[in-house]
Amino acid sequence: MGKETQAPAGKCPVMHGGMTETGTTVTDWWPESLNLDILHQHDSKTNPMYADFDYRTEVRKLDFDELKKDMHALMTESQEWWPADWGHYGGLMIRLAWHAAGTYRIADGRGGGGTGNQRFAPLNSWPDNGNLDKARRLLWPIKKKYGNKISWADLMILAGTTAYESMGLPAYGFSFGREDIWHPEKDIYWGAEKEWLAPSDERYGNVDKPDTMENPLAAVQMGLIYVNPEGVNGNPDPLKTAEQVRVTFKRMAMNDEETVALTAGGHTVGKCHGNGDADAIGPEPEAADVEAQGFGWSNPNQEGKSSKAVTSGLEGAWTTQPTQFDMGYFDMLFGHEWEAKKSPAGAWQWEPVDIADDEKPVDTDDPLVRHNPIMTDADMAMKMDPTYREICEKFMADPEYFRDTFARAWFKLTHRDLGPKTRYIGPEVPDEDLIWQDPVPAGNTDYCVETVKKKITESNLSIGDMVSTAWNSARTFRGSDMRGGANGAHIRLAPQKDWEGNEPVRLTKVLETYKTISAETGASIADIIVLAGGVGIEKAAKAAGHEVLVPFDKGRGDASEDMTDAESFEPLEPVADGFRNWQKQSYVVKPEELLLDHAQLLGLTAPEMTVLIGGMRMLGTNFGGTKHGVFTEHEGQLSNDFFVNLTDMANSWKPAGENLYEIRDRKTDAVKWTATRFDLVFGSNSILRSYAEVYAQDDAKEKFVKDFVKAWTKVMNADRFDLAS
Repeated sequence: MGKETQAPAGKCPVMHGGMTETGTTVTDWWPESLNLDILHQHDSKTNPMYADFDYRTEVRKLDFDELKKDMHALMTESQEWWPADWGHYGGLMIRLAWHAAGTYRIADGRGGGGTGNQRFAPLNSWPDNGNLDKARRLLWPIKKKYGNKISWADLMILAGTTAYESMGLPAYGFSFGREDIWHPEKDIYWGAEKEWLAPSDERYGNVDKPDTMENPLAAVQMGLIYVNPEGVNGNPDPLKTAEQVRVTFKRMAMNDEETVALTAGGHTVGKCHGNGDADAIGPEPEAADVEAQGFGWSNPNQEGKSSKAVTSGLEGAWTTQPTQFDMGYFDMLFGHEWEAKKSPAGAWQWEPVDIADDEKPVDTDDPLVRHNPIMTDADMAMKMDPTYREICEKFMADPEYFRDTFARAWFKLTHRDLGPKTRYIGPEVPDEDLIWQDPVPAGNTDYCVETVKKKITESNLSIGDMVSTAWNSARTFRGSDMRGGANGAHIRLAPQKDWEGNEPVRLTKVLETYKTISAETGASIADIIVLAGGVGIEKAAKAAGHEVLVPFDKGRGDASEDMTDAESFEPLEPVADGFRNWQKQSYVVKPEELLLDHAQLLGLTAPEMTVLIGGMRMLGTNFGGTKHGVFTEHEGQLSNDFFVNLTDMANSWKPAGENLYEIRDRKTDAVKWTATRFDLVFGSNSILRSYAEVYAQDDAKEKFVKDFVKAWTKVMNADRFDLAS
C-alpha cells in the first residue's frame, strides 16, 4: 500500500469552487466574455417537481373556500415567536405581498410577485424586505397543508389581499396561477451598486432630475422597493421626494391617482418598526449562519414584544386605528402640522406638532400606552405636492371613490405581471376587462386555412416581407410579465405601427395586403400575420429541398384602439433586434448582450436563439435589407449556409467599422460577406460556437430546418395562453 495522504492540518480537504460558488469563475478570469447564464436560468434540474407536474392544473383542485377561511384565521392567531402588532398580522402580510409585487418595472417587465422570487437572494435579504422572512414562515403551515396545490407566489399575494379583507376592505378580485421558480432570477438587473442603500446618485444622471434614473430600474436605491422613506438619500425634503415617487411609480405602471391611492391605502393600516438599536440587529438571511435556519435580522433586544421590533428604523403607525381600513390616513395627514424628528433607531420621520392623546395609536403590546403617529417623507409628499394634494382632496370628499380606486390599484399592483386575463384562475376573477390587461377579443376560427395560405402565396409579398412582419409582431412578447406577442395584431396600431424597427413603410404595404385577405376569408389579421410567416418559411425550406409544414393554430384576435393603452406599449419598443441584425443606435452595452436579453424575454434557450439567427439570415429578414450576416449565395432558401460559412476556415474575419466586419477569402483577401457582432459572436463565443458547429455539419441540414421551425413556432405561440393548460 502506498503512503496514506492527508490534508495538512487546518487545510480544507475539498476543492472550493467545485462545490460552492466561492471559486473563480470564467467571468472572473475574463470579465469581457459573454455570459450566457441568462439563457440557462431555471434549468429543469433545479425543479423538484415531476416533469409532468403542471401547477396551473393543480391549483384548480384547491378548496378555495377552505383556503380563504384558513388565511383569515391566520391573521389574528398571534405566535409567540413573532407576535403580531395589536394581535393582527395584516400589516405584515400586506407588506409581504406589496414588496413581492412592487419590484415589477414596466421597462422590461421583470420583477413582480409572479414567480415567488422573494424566497431567494437577493430579494430575501434586501434591507427593505427586513423581517419579511417572518411573514413567509408564518404562512408555512398553510403552504404545508395545501402543498403543491398552492404556490408560494400565489400564497404571498393572497396573504396581502386577505389581510385587507380582514381589516375591512373588500377585494376587487384575486387570481391564482403564479408558478414558483426554484432558483434565484439572476437575469434581473437590480443596479450596479456594490453596497446596500448606496447613495441614489449612483443610478441617476442627475439625482435632482428623477427621470434620469438608469433604465430599467425603478427603485431609487439598491435594496429598496420604491423610495427612501426618510427622503432623498435619507434627507427629508417632501417636494424633492415627490418627484422621485412620481417617476418610480410611473416605472411600475402607475399614474398619479393610483400612486396616491396606493400610498394612502398602504399606510392606512400597519406601522413602521424602529423602537430600538438598529446597530444591534443581526445579519440578513443570506449572511446568517445555519442555526438561524433561514431567519435574518435577529434582534437581541426584542424580548418577544412586537413593540420592540426594528425593521425600517422608522417607528410608529400612521393612523389611530391601524388594524382598520378607514379614512384615518387622510384625517391624520391633513388634520395636523408635522415636523421632522428622529426615531428611537435614529431614522428621520415626521411627527405631529400637536395632537390630542386620544388620536394617538396605542402601543402594539400595551393598550394603555399611546404613541405619536408618524409619516414618511413620501407621505408628506402627498400633502405638499400640488398634484398629489389635489388627488388626496378628491379622495377625502368621496371615501367610496377612494376605497374603489385603492382596491383597483392594489389589484393592478399584485396582478400586473400575471399577464392577460386568459391566464387568471379562481372564483374571484373579476368579470371586467381592464385596459392594462391588454384585452384581445377572441378570434374567428371559422375559416379555411388552406384558402388563406393560397391567397398569401398568390400575393406580391416576398419571403422577407412575410417572415419579417410575423417576427416583428411576435418579438414584443415578454415572458417576464406575459405582455406583447402576435395575438391582437397590435403591430397595426399606435405606437407599434410607427416604431422604427418595424419599418413603417414596408409594414403599411404588407398590412394592406393582409386587410384584403382578412375581408375575403374572415381570418383575423393577427392570424394572417403569423400564418404568412409560416408560408414564407415553407417556401424557403422547399427551395432548399425540404418539405415542411409550419404548425399553425387559429384563434388570434384583432385588438382595437380603444382596447389598447398606447402609452403602456411604448416600453415594449425594441432598441435592438439581433435576429434581424438591427439596433437603433450605438449603446454602451455590446450588441450580443442586447441579443441575449431579448432572447431571454422571448423564453428562448441558447440553442433556439442560435438556430433562429442562422435561419433568419437566410430568409432575407435583415432590417432595411442589409446583407450583413447573409453568408450564402442562396438567400431565400432555408439552408444551414450561415453556420457552414461562419465556421469555414477558408475565411478570415476583419473589422471594417463600428460593429461592422468583413469576411474575406483567406487566399485572395477578396471580401465575400459582411457581418456584425450579432453574427460573429456565434463563432467567437465557445458555447455558441459549439451550437453553430452542430448546425454546420454535413448531416445537419434536416435537423437545422426542423429545429428552426420548432423554435419559430415557439415564438409565434408564446402569447397563446389559450393553447396551454
